[in-house]
Amino acid sequence: MKQILYIFLYLNIYTLFHQGIFAQQLYLKFEAEKTISQSLRDSLASENSFVDYLSLKKEVDTTAVKLQRFGYLQANLEQLSKLNDSTYLATYYFGKKFNYIKVYYDTSSFSKKELQQISEEVTDNYFILNFETAELALQKLNAIQTETGNAFARLRLQNIEIQNNYLSAQLGTEGNVTRTLDSIVIKGYDKFPRSYLKYFAGIRKGKPFSKKKLLLQNAIIDNLGFAKSTKAPEVLFREETTTAYFYLEKQNNNLFDGILGFATDETTQRLQLNGYINLELNNNLNFGEQFIINYKADGDEQQNFRAKVTMPYLLKSPFGVGLELKIFKRDSTFVTTEQMAQVSYQLNPVSTVYAGYKGYESSNLLDEALAGSAIEDYQSKFAIVGGSVVLRQESALFPKKTEILLQTEIGERTRLDISENQTRATLLINHIFNLNSNNAVYLQNSTSSLFSDTYLTNELFRFGGINSIRGFNENSIDASLFSVLNTEYRYILDQGLYLHSIIDLGYFENSILAVKEKLYSFGIGLGLQTKGGLLRFNVANGNSENQEFRFSNTKIHLSLTSKF
Repeated sequence: MKQILYIFLYLNIYTLFHQGIFAQQLYLKFEAEKTISQSLRDSLASENSFVDYLSLKKEVDTTAVKLQRFGYLQANLEQLSKLNDSTYLATYYFGKKFNYIKVYYDTSSFSKKELQQISEEVTDNYFILNFETAELALQKLNAIQTETGNAFARLRLQNIEIQNNYLSAQLGTEGNVTRTLDSIVIKGYDKFPRSYLKYFAGIRKGKPFSKKKLLLQNAIIDNLGFAKSTKAPEVLFREETTTAYFYLEKQNNNLFDGILGFATDETTQRLQLNGYINLELNNNLNFGEQFIINYKADGDEQQNFRAKVTMPYLLKSPFGVGLELKIFKRDSTFVTTEQMAQVSYQLNPVSTVYAGYKGYESSNLLDEALAGSAIEDYQSKFAIVGGSVVLRQESALFPKKTEILLQTEIGERTRLDISENQTRATLLINHIFNLNSNNAVYLQNSTSSLFSDTYLTNELFRFGGINSIRGFNENSIDASLFSVLNTEYRYILDQGLYLHSIIDLGYFENSILAVKEKLYSFGIGLGLQTKGGLLRFNVANGNSENQEFRFSNTKIHLSLTSKF
């Protein structure tokens, strides 16, 4: 038994010793009936040394296939010979090189615009492909067919014929059955408002199936705020039906931000309410409804109240309604009430138009008229028409990539039993230029104008503050026309923290005071996603064109928006 063990041990030692002494690298050389250019030689030879004969032989066989892809369709291996103990010579026959393929196609399968994505030469009945890129081009065409609903389509070249220095072929399609989305199933959030699928995300039955589009639509739902996908959508293909499954869960999306304080008025000895409240209730009834209350009071200076209700997709239609009430009071000078009712219609997932009514009523609170104040009681009635375009992106901090809003109000103002035609117009445009995953530039322009023969102070636009031009007090500037450009350079540290610059430029006109002035502000800010909510901190200094820089003009804007 011991002798057998020794023999076995000796055999293993001998085998290891023999392999270590005699194992060596094998090398491969190429030759053909014509001169092989260095560029072609480099393209063919992925390796030139091998650990054994099997790997060398595999490379030899692969090279023949590569030659055919380069246009040498007649290429084949003629001989593999051994030059010495470590070097082999592969002799190939290249044959004639074909430069391109002329592919004839059916215009009902592909448009010229689609074919121009893979070919620089496209006619009404054929297109040209280079041999080197033909395989990748056909793969891309196959992907295009998949996106248009042919989920199981496969392309192939048939009726191949050899011409002088090129091939001609017919583009054929197998399994060319267009798939449409026949059924939509939601798992997890059974009470999800389905109108958002159809009108907000654009997911509709009967449309051609596209996996890529389905993923983009799922990302749009993710940005709703009150719903979140738990995993990617899935598709079930049956013989005659296609069903998409969305996996969603409801998210709390009510927002609150506020600070309130109480003080006693020194003159009237009455209790004053100071501070602000921002309350936003979203989708608590599972209709996608929204209820907003904003209140801000700066002691005796001004008070601002806003309440808004929005009900989208009434009776599962693209129509929605909105009601809004605003009350603005400036110290003991005037109070203005604004009422709005509108009906909206969603044209497509990114575009909405609306029309409605807006009324203004303002009262002069002064016991005696002040010279040059131009404050009087009045009533205004306007028909409003507008539209908006919103393009979204996958970002928790900045879900809107582009936004365009245009609104026009046409009506009349009545004061002292005298009516006067007026027009009000507002344009808002903003866009995020994403430079890379960490850097972005944000631009926004907001412009409003009041067209009238005469003007009152209490009907002018009011701007200034964190939501218009930063570095100025809220609603402290009266204007018959104003335009503000907000710019930010954003550096995103992670998904919950970003820093940004503040450079704002403004221009306004006050036709009552015959004032035309330019404004500017600059500063820095940050946003931080905490457990309590989104914390925003801005520091900005605002000045007018003819005003010297004053550090005392610096304003600090701080807000913490909590979800519940």
